[in-house]
Parts: sequence; C-alpha cells; structure tokens
Amino acid sequence: MKKFFLVLAAVVAMGFAANAQDNAIGLRFGGGSGYGAEVSFQKGLGGNRLELDLGLSNNSKDNYFHLSGIYQWCWNISGGWNWYVGPGAQLGYCSNHGFGLAVGGQIGVEYKFSIPLMISLDVRPMYNFIMPDNCPVLNSNLGWDAALSLRYCF
Repeated sequence: MKKFFLVLAAVVAMGFAANAQDNAIGLRFGGGSGYGAEVSFQKGLGGNRLELDLGLSNNSKDNYFHLSGIYQWCWNISGGWNWYVGPGAQLGYCSNHGFGLAVGGQIGVEYKFSIPLMISLDVRPMYNFIMPDNCPVLNSNLGWDAALSLRYCF
C-alpha cells in the first residue's frame, strides 16, 4: 500500500510537469515527528516555486500519511548554492485515528549540480491545529522534521 501511494504521486507529478521548466522530482528523507520518506515535486514559478510532497511518517506504533504544500521564495547564494523559505500547509491521515491539518513553513539550503541533480537540507516546523485523536506519530501540536532531499531537475 505504501509503495502504491509513492508510485501514484510520482506519476501524477510527472504528468503535471510535462511541459514545465525549472522543475524537480525526487525523494525527501526526514525525521522529527516520526521517520519517513516523501515523494517530492517542485514546480518553478518564475524564480520562486511550489513544492508538493506526498509521504509517510511512522514509528513503531502507527503510520501517518500526509500531503504537504509549500510556497518557496528562492535566493542564490553563490554558483549552484541557493537557500529558500516559505509558508505551507499539510493534510494528513493517521491510521485508525483520523485526519489532521497543519500550517507552518520550511527553510533550507540546496546545491544544484552541473548535471540535472539537486541535493537539499531543510527544516519544516508545522503546527497541527486539527490533530488526529491519540495518533502516536504526532507527539504534540507542534511538529517538525529535518530532511535531506535528492531530486532530478528538468
């Protein structure tokens, strides 16, 4: 079931990006409120971008499926180095516990290689104002994760 959602997200993201430029797709591996991975898609918007992530966080007791959307303002540091920051939201479902909704943001740094590959490191704090009842993956209303991402640029 987990693999199905990840493959579905990748196919949908590639379909939306067929005619776009300055886009990227890849994986975001993180920890914080549970550990997990996300299929990550970035759509360029004239120097800034929209990031959509479909993922699964889990711990030894439960799973939390989530869809995150972040608008990112991007700035060049030097050469292939950039940094970005922006607001976002997250809709999630905790197995057997219900749905959740969170708002927050993301800040990170990335390096785009001369080949179509980008690596990034970011932090994403989120405040869960609607939280699934007794979801063991979400310890409190304020969740966060730090992540390492690898993306193919096209």
